[in-house]
Amino acid sequence: MTTMTEASVREFKMPDVGEGLTEAEILKWYVQPGDTVTDGQVVCEVETAKAAVELPIPYDGVVRALHFPEGTTVDVGMSIIAVDVSGGAGGAPVAAPVAEVPAQAAVQTPAQAPAAPQEQPQAPQAEAPQAEAAKAEAAKPVGSGRQPVLVGYGVAASSTKRRPRKGPEIAVSRVPDTVQAELNGHGGAPAVRERPLAKPPVRKLAKDLGVDLATVVPSGPDGIITREDVHAAVAPAAPATQAAPVAEPVPQVTQAPVPTPAAVPAPSYDTARETRVPVKGVRKATAAAMVGSAFTAPHVTEFVTIDVTRTLKLVEELKQDKDMQGLRVNPLLLIARALLVAVRRNPEINASWDEAAQEIVVKHYVNLGIAAATPRGLLVPNIKDAHAKTLPQLAESLGELVSTAREGRTSPAAMQGGTVTITNVGVFGVDTGTPILNPGESAILAIGAIKLQPWVHKGKVKPRQVTTLALSFDHRLVDGELGSKVLADVAAILEQPRKLITWG
Repeated sequence: MTTMTEASVREFKMPDVGEGLTEAEILKWYVQPGDTVTDGQVVCEVETAKAAVELPIPYDGVVRALHFPEGTTVDVGMSIIAVDVSGGAGGAPVAAPVAEVPAQAAVQTPAQAPAAPQEQPQAPQAEAPQAEAAKAEAAKPVGSGRQPVLVGYGVAASSTKRRPRKGPEIAVSRVPDTVQAELNGHGGAPAVRERPLAKPPVRKLAKDLGVDLATVVPSGPDGIITREDVHAAVAPAAPATQAAPVAEPVPQVTQAPVPTPAAVPAPSYDTARETRVPVKGVRKATAAAMVGSAFTAPHVTEFVTIDVTRTLKLVEELKQDKDMQGLRVNPLLLIARALLVAVRRNPEINASWDEAAQEIVVKHYVNLGIAAATPRGLLVPNIKDAHAKTLPQLAESLGELVSTAREGRTSPAAMQGGTVTITNVGVFGVDTGTPILNPGESAILAIGAIKLQPWVHKGKVKPRQVTTLALSFDHRLVDGELGSKVLADVAAILEQPRKLITWG
């Protein structure tokens, strides 16, 4: 068998697919070890805090290893896939993601060691260069020449190699400090201690309960510790599961068998009555952004209830216009146009607050954000330079924006640089609300449900199409007068849509 050389293997690292992102979750792998890939071929789909993105590989070659399984959150800059670009078939592919260990560690696979570990006599006076390198590597301080691995999984040496997690000759386990010290004190071979594999929520649970993850027996796939494992570790262990004293000498340490359900007392509460959903990706980013916005910008919200009967009639007329054929024409289109006109009449509303410079930054362009509810959470993509678009162009951009968001294909770039936002809560039958500002913006307009209601029209009570608008704004740079003018202008246009001509 031809051996794969280090020079022929290219490691593809998790890129920063959006401005300032630090991590991404691998949603799906499209390739497996042994598959042939070409430059530009999509190999996986990842979810960031802003969007789901497909990643193309920049190499031609054969996949040798997938370093992380689906569902794993990986730091930007970490290698996620190894590709042999030599053009040969050498090197056995790694069939499953494994943990990283220092390349110099004195642990040999069966293919490297001609005999079992217990048959090798110890030679303290003539240690192999690999063993000396392992000791030198272990002596390095954390952060010296190392790079981060999975979120919360600690660090690994920058020069690494992959090996199967399980082998017929030797198995490396997570050894408690007390056992490790006893092994080293009695001359046994030092065990390589890996940082336990667990997701951040599980690590927090263990910390809250005072559980050392190194002592927890994992039951999840690929040796990942689950919430149930942590809860089981809190309960008193059965006598049969207590570790026996380690005899001398101990040539190797193996993974303890997973206790049977009868050996682990069940939690005292009924877990079937609750469902816990990890907060990550878009939902995590949205939560952080909303908290930051709510407690940074002093919000003020104003409301106005208006008659939009004429606007709805104009919508029906535009649907029949030949210049609007094939485009999405609905009330949101005219509301967006009304807001753009109001912003042009009151440009100070289209601004942001620069805390570091203590300046108000007035934008001379409008990137109109449209809040969209998707299965992945709330997204706020924006239409770049919406102020410069004609009504058909605006309709086309709105249609593309909504369709892309619903399909979960909104790019990170589409959600950056917004200046003012519209959120339509009326589609859920809600009359109005007090929307929170999108971070970095000074105003957001909420549209309530449009309902047929009794309304005084031309001196008589008649059934009219009525809705309520709500405008939230940052009171540091938008005072009550400016906010009221903008809201009044939007209301006036929607009550009398001909103002789109006279004001536009």
